[in-house]
Amino acid sequence: MAKLARSPTTSPPAAAADKHRSAAGSGLRSLASAASGWWDRWTVIGSGLSKLERAFGDQFPEGERYFGLENFGNTCYCNSVLQALYYCAPFREQLLEYYSKNRNLEDAEENLLTCLADLFSQISASKKKTAVIAPKRFIQMVRKLNEYFRGYMHQDAHEFLNFLLNEIVDILEKESSCAKDSPGTTSSENVSNGAAVDGVRKEPLVTWVHKNFQGILTNETRCLMCETITAKDETFFDLSVDIEQNSSLTSCLKNFFSTETLNADDKFFCDKCCSLQEAEKRMKIKKAPQILVIHLKRFKFIEQLNRHKKLSYRVVYPLELKLSSNSADADCEYSLFAVVVHLGSGPNQGHYVAMIKSHDHWLSFDDDNVEMIPESTLQTFYGSSREYSGNTDHGYILFYGRIGGSGNEKTDSSDGV
Repeated sequence: MAKLARSPTTSPPAAAADKHRSAAGSGLRSLASAASGWWDRWTVIGSGLSKLERAFGDQFPEGERYFGLENFGNTCYCNSVLQALYYCAPFREQLLEYYSKNRNLEDAEENLLTCLADLFSQISASKKKTAVIAPKRFIQMVRKLNEYFRGYMHQDAHEFLNFLLNEIVDILEKESSCAKDSPGTTSSENVSNGAAVDGVRKEPLVTWVHKNFQGILTNETRCLMCETITAKDETFFDLSVDIEQNSSLTSCLKNFFSTETLNADDKFFCDKCCSLQEAEKRMKIKKAPQILVIHLKRFKFIEQLNRHKKLSYRVVYPLELKLSSNSADADCEYSLFAVVVHLGSGPNQGHYVAMIKSHDHWLSFDDDNVEMIPESTLQTFYGSSREYSGNTDHGYILFYGRIGGSGNEKTDSSDGV
């Protein structure tokens, strides 16, 4: 099923300390305090000419920064997701725009969004091209808001991604509502949650998070007796897709959108027939998102074992993905730019890293260690063709930017929401 904005579907893996990755590279690292401001600053640890800078040579992307993130015991799930979001160009640019507009507000209250904006700003504005940054305030805020992420248990990167996006949306909606209630504010842009103004119902607020990640699915059910089709739309921030052994992402998506017959105990109540009837049900994409996030459901609850098991199935994911056969949008094509990888044999232990495409180069972000990798490395994270294998490193969350749209390119965010 699709991942709805407010209802996580993945059962949280529990127990077992996360593998801590120590800092890598040579040279002395000095502690530098960041610039002062209305938010607590972040600790930036840097060195001289890094291994990554030497790898780029004179082709280092102008204005780009490649920072590792310090691990606070078990925060690799957070670090890998933050790296994927940082190199999602429209998300980063709109977050930095939000930061520039709100950084000097005297009555501003620190929240998860301000902490994230400050972190991204510290990285993008740094004079260093490569370094390590400690997102201490952001982690503290995450743990303050959600007890699930407290302590040192192994956490789920997919659950964190949805928590983060939904929390940002909540903050933007609250800020918009406060702006709407301020004297002299009448813009319809600031009306959120479909509230009625002067008797006229306005559309729900569309934030820059929605513009980037939100798509619309249509759930169609056709009664086999009267042929009546019942359709219901639902929004999603990502698609949670079941996987099969020795398959491809394309085939998994085909199964996701395939027609299902409802019969026996699963019969559909048809309003026109006023009774339970056999029916056909299918999902299709009504509106494709600019950033398509696909969650491969590798953690499955096994009833016989009464516990979750990690599926090491080999699932080939393409660098270029086409959804034209499943979507009402014509020529809907995407390009892969980030993969969050789970390393480990089970749901209760392991480590997360991120593989990121930036300026036509693929890089590995393993907490505080950032390295350039060949594109072929992605194939090692497809999974294993055998049930029992020494390969425990598997692609878990895939980030695709839409080609030809705003996708992973700069998008307009002039409304600031």
